[in-house]
Amino acid sequence: MELEGASAVVSGGASGLGAATVAQLTGRGMHVVVLDRGGSTGVPVPAAHLVRGDVTEPTDVAAAIGLARELGQLRVAVSCAGVGSAQRVASRGSGGVVLAGEGDAFRRVIDINLMGTFHLVSQAAAAIAADHDAALAAGGVPDDGVSSVGAIVTTASIAAFEGQVGQAAYAASKAAVVALTFTAARDLAPLRIRVNGIAPGLMATPLVETIRDDVMDGLVDNIVHPRRAGRPEEFAALAMHLIDNEYLNGETVRLDAGSRLPFAPPR
Repeated sequence: MELEGASAVVSGGASGLGAATVAQLTGRGMHVVVLDRGGSTGVPVPAAHLVRGDVTEPTDVAAAIGLARELGQLRVAVSCAGVGSAQRVASRGSGGVVLAGEGDAFRRVIDINLMGTFHLVSQAAAAIAADHDAALAAGGVPDDGVSSVGAIVTTASIAAFEGQVGQAAYAASKAAVVALTFTAARDLAPLRIRVNGIAPGLMATPLVETIRDDVMDGLVDNIVHPRRAGRPEEFAALAMHLIDNEYLNGETVRLDAGSRLPFAPPR
């Protein structure tokens, strides 16, 4: 699948894992549109184009995809937008009363991490297929009838498989992303679009870098090798492999240096 001169959309691409992926894609000669709520960083590399928007809003996703299609034939979409959570399903308050978790807080995480991923995957797939059909009709691309015409990468988390205390919303949303990834690969097979995911462990993102040193040391203790946080460029390198490797489809690959999340007994 030829990437040079084609376009890509990366949600959450203004920082962290998404920004590293944007740098890789632009380095391959792609026109990259970053869909991000903004922040202070803007686009991670000068060659990228920023659309300020929210993945929970289908119209914002459509705007980013529309710009990408103006720049070149859409072939790639990478979903990196997401948020964490810190709420137990139920817990005992300071007065000894057991309190249920807040549904609105749970729903917000689901909306961003799951629905946001769905909006990008669904809309990008339709656009990738439409662009390929148009190019084929114009006689501008060779087509063997078998090779992929596009690739989509989602971002899950190892919490999808072993969520920690307080991660109910986050773990549920990321487990759903894993299920969505495999199902989407089957749904999009007739369109010859591959869908794969990455389940990162501890990664050196701006959010993680705010963690206290003693807490970080405890997290690193659960890593097999190498015993450090993963680097955004390592995530981006795996994303590029998932895009490039024609025989990878429907997979969610753990990127965690062999770490496993321990159970921390409630207090």
